[in-house]
Amino acid sequence: MIIRAVIEWDEESQAYSATCPELNFVSSFGDTKDDAITNLKDAIQLMLEPIPDEFLDGSASKEVVELAL
Repeated sequence: MIIRAVIEWDEESQAYSATCPELNFVSSFGDTKDDAITNLKDAIQLMLEPIPDEFLDGSASKEVVELAL
């Protein structure tokens, strides 16, 4: 999978930020560009991990609501 990321230097925090607009703006940071990219890859992998089966148990009582913000 090819994902585009925006890498920026943040003067205030003195670190690089890496943001992926294609995946709900998941982002990370690092002291170097390579660190920021590596950390972003980890964040993306965690975001795309399947939900564990125990959280999908249909026997638990649940309520689904819609929120307007």
